[in-house]
Amino acid sequence: MGDEREYGDIATKLLMENERVRIWEMRLDPGQRSDLHRHDHDYIMIQISGDKMGAHFEPDSGGEWVGQSYVEGPIAPGQVLYAKRGGIETAENVGDEPFYEIVVELKD
Repeated sequence: MGDEREYGDIATKLLMENERVRIWEMRLDPGQRSDLHRHDHDYIMIQISGDKMGAHFEPDSGGEWVGQSYVEGPIAPGQVLYAKRGGIETAENVGDEPFYEIVVELKD
């Protein structure tokens, strides 16, 4: 049986791509959710602005948050996070401010 889920992009806008990386922009207004997406590569997230974000993980999600259904945390502009491939998630801005980050997807 195949995967019947509809996946979207890992962020809201692709800024640049070459043979080694994809660089994305993620912008979400308060209460807004991203598309369900799957991280097929390791990635780096660079937080620019916002106050609080959440992520809803699918039961078969892997990567950094395997076994968790939901995580939530504060945003710290300038903070850089690294995450391993395997996550299947929907990001949600659960804060009061617009969220903005740059996501660098590291191709194999």
